[in-house]
Amino acid sequence: MSLMVMESKQMHRLHPRLGQVEMKPIKFEPPGFEGSIRGHVQNHSVQQLQKYKSLCQREEPEEERSLNVPSSGAASMVDQVQSPLDDTGLSSASNLCPAPICRQFWKAGNYNGVKTKVSIQDGSNYLHVHPMFLHSNATSHKWAFGAIAELIDNAVDEVQNGATFVYVDKTINPRDRTAALLIQDDGGGMDPEAMRRCMSFGFSDKNVSTAIGRYGNGFKTSTMRLGADVIVFSRHIKDSITTQSIGLLSYTFLSRMGYDRIVVPMVDYEINPSMGTTKASCRYSKDHFNSNLSMLVQWSPYSSEADLLQQFEDIGSHGTKVIIYNLWLNENGNTELDFESDLEDIRISGDKKKVDTRPAWKPANEQHISNTLQFSLRVYLSILYLRMPKNFSINLRGETIEHHNIADELKFIEYILYKPQTGGFVEGQVVTTIGFLKESPQINIHGFNVYHKNRLILPFWPVVNYADSRGRGVVGVLEANFVEPIHNKQDFERTSLFQKLEGRLKEMTWEYWDYHCGLVGYFPRKKLRVMAASGGSTTNHSNGRPIILNRSPATVGGVTEASCGPSRSRSDLGLSKQNLFQANGQLTWENQSAVGQQPADLMQELDRLQAQCLEYEKSEKELNEKLSGLLNELQEAKAKHDRLLHEAISFGLT
Repeated sequence: MSLMVMESKQMHRLHPRLGQVEMKPIKFEPPGFEGSIRGHVQNHSVQQLQKYKSLCQREEPEEERSLNVPSSGAASMVDQVQSPLDDTGLSSASNLCPAPICRQFWKAGNYNGVKTKVSIQDGSNYLHVHPMFLHSNATSHKWAFGAIAELIDNAVDEVQNGATFVYVDKTINPRDRTAALLIQDDGGGMDPEAMRRCMSFGFSDKNVSTAIGRYGNGFKTSTMRLGADVIVFSRHIKDSITTQSIGLLSYTFLSRMGYDRIVVPMVDYEINPSMGTTKASCRYSKDHFNSNLSMLVQWSPYSSEADLLQQFEDIGSHGTKVIIYNLWLNENGNTELDFESDLEDIRISGDKKKVDTRPAWKPANEQHISNTLQFSLRVYLSILYLRMPKNFSINLRGETIEHHNIADELKFIEYILYKPQTGGFVEGQVVTTIGFLKESPQINIHGFNVYHKNRLILPFWPVVNYADSRGRGVVGVLEANFVEPIHNKQDFERTSLFQKLEGRLKEMTWEYWDYHCGLVGYFPRKKLRVMAASGGSTTNHSNGRPIILNRSPATVGGVTEASCGPSRSRSDLGLSKQNLFQANGQLTWENQSAVGQQPADLMQELDRLQAQCLEYEKSEKELNEKLSGLLNELQEAKAKHDRLLHEAISFGLT
């Protein structure tokens, strides 16, 4: 349905503690819904229709709008308002794009005094989603870059559908020449139904285990956090049929028109590649299509149907373009997203974070990636993914993002295997890369960069407070797929598994510091006993080669909450009899306790992974040989076809 009504698929339930409506998945109205709307509109007087028409065609003061807007709280629902009787002109007379009532995000939630109303139609168990939910739902994103990251995630998830890039750039709203945010990819695009699911609440088609998105809510929360309005253009090919759809999710439109439910104008087109024609897809009626189109040309940045269709010219055969306009302003009246300070970057307006340290060390601290990622989108996107998908790139303002691995910034590296357990069952395993930052001891930074399914959730997460410098400069990187992120993907659910992980990382930080702080100039707390190899070589930490810390089963193989406690000594953890030996310049922990079998476990794991790599290489070779054979067969078939065709022509058979 082109003009969607976002409704709950089940009855909303009151939250037992907050007393607020808990949102459930929504459904679309059935095709017969349009007839009921038409009947309702016909029951209105001509004066009421003219009143609505005047509201659609001219700008009014905010006070007048709040009094004159049509009420949609009746049980018969007018969410899908029919076009005025003469609404056939597919362009908007207004040269200005209406702005939201309040341009500051954190003050835009009062909805011009309109009270939340929940309407039930025909006694059935369906409740509407009030437009205020668009704003309140977006408040989960405290950080604007977190909202942009969710939109980038959508493009990365399209890699499985052939996406090779995502563009992030500034564009201009042609109506008022203000800045807007453009995010465009060349993924599979969305057909009309997928577009409706994207702009609805509670739908998610991402059933692939590697997909980053889960809840079907990220598009709405992220776009509404960045600006008051968003328009989406998407082109999709399915069964040799090309469709293109345009949808508008506008907090400005809903608040200025006074709707008490979320209404999304949307139009669809079908393309005939052989004839090079584009025609409107009137799924319900032409009047219905024109009604949606008239709302699009009035409330979007594009004042005619031709301008709207022109946005598809640079999309290609498939892909999606998202334009967020009426961007939110900060307290100083400037856009929260700063496009001017660096023409190759997008920054967050405001002062940079000040670091309290020695004057000589301030530049290194303030320019470190852990600080610059807070206000530089280019820096943040460079570490957003642990591994960049093959043949995929992120392009910011015309320049490709260079992928950055935080582990490359460490020295004296160790790799520590951790296997969390719940009720005696291993929940997973993770190898943590830990070391000192290369700038240590000048850098006053500590924390772990925790990824989930390749996506950065917690950057430089501090797990210890180092009043006496214990832990200073220690940084780690890990991918924790056994814990679940919260819906804004900026933190994790505070489960028992996550608490165990936090305790283990805290313990890991202190252990690493105690045994290695002397390498960066601090007074060593515990001395490593180094046994020289038979070759007589000496220990050399400056080469940056990895140090593998093999833990005892009590701390790695089966971690319990008791074993993660910071009060347990190194002796309690079964590490009192560990020694170091050096072989070929690489340091390795050797556990000499009777119960410590972790080195053997790691060697077995290494052998298994190496065998798996060999299998993959063998499979790749076989597939390449098969591909080569098929290509040869195809060439032979083409040659045979050409020969037979030539013979047929020579005999006059064609």
